[in-house]
Amino acid sequence: MKKIFYLIPLFIFGCKSATTTDKAVTSIEKVKAPYAFNYKVEESSVSATLKTLTSDAFEGREVGTPGIEKSAVFLEDFLKKNNVKPYFDSYRDVISNFKLPTANIVGYIEGNDPVLKNEFVIFGAHYDHIGISKDGGVNGDKINNGANDDASGVTAVAEIAKYFGNNKTNKRSILIVFFTAEELGLLGSEHLAEKLKKKNVDLYSMLNFEMIGVPMKADYTAYITGFSKSNMATKINDYSGKKLVGYLPMEFQYQLFMRSDNYPFFKEFNVPCQTVCTFDFENYAYYHHVDDEFELMDTKHMTSFIQDILPVAEQMVNAKTKEIVLK
Repeated sequence: MKKIFYLIPLFIFGCKSATTTDKAVTSIEKVKAPYAFNYKVEESSVSATLKTLTSDAFEGREVGTPGIEKSAVFLEDFLKKNNVKPYFDSYRDVISNFKLPTANIVGYIEGNDPVLKNEFVIFGAHYDHIGISKDGGVNGDKINNGANDDASGVTAVAEIAKYFGNNKTNKRSILIVFFTAEELGLLGSEHLAEKLKKKNVDLYSMLNFEMIGVPMKADYTAYITGFSKSNMATKINDYSGKKLVGYLPMEFQYQLFMRSDNYPFFKEFNVPCQTVCTFDFENYAYYHHVDDEFELMDTKHMTSFIQDILPVAEQMVNAKTKEIVLK
């Protein structure tokens, strides 16, 4: 997530309190019975993807380095192995708003409904991180492997790609996007959002995954950014049959809705585009730190969350109408 801690002084002295929001929008309606869904997410698969992305061989996945190139190749291979086709001529959407060559990785799963396939849902997460520290690091370690930020989110999206790529249960078309240059100011998502807008893509919604590697201490699993902007939270809980996502006041305080890759799509398309996250500012001490390592990730929690989000994704892409709407 882009530079959130740099905003602390701004919040203390210049932001309105979250209590100024309409309290009514923070409530969640009663959810319905769970959706019948038989697919099982394997923790071994979650762990394997996460461990690969956080390997020292990838050197912290900084834009413009050999490490992020290795990451891109790994993600391309993952999509190909799981029957997800490229959306463009290749999986790579080379961005034009950065001086060094770097690309979003974009996969395409065409919808199976003759009408609804013309509508798109994007599932995304950023695969870049901050690379190798220029100072002495910590205990001789200089590589910022970015396990929580955001290899965890990439792993969730990879599992979504794996499910839909191999089962093809989606009526709407799906774009699987691994964004580059998020850490540099959402450059990858800005580039792709503008490109898709010029192509007149009919975007229904976009769900982004950011920092889901450790659980929250709350009566819900994750929070959603821009809670009051749409009925996304209500529909996610409705689809999952439980209170899967909730409202986190700190999200409003730090304006996180505007600080991850959902935001450029919201700006361009004016449709529900939001991020789910489990980093609550108190449950993980290693944001942009060399100790943000695979070993500190709770893969059981991640697997459980992905297991819960998959039937949500399936109902989202298969709803007869555009049920998720802006408020």
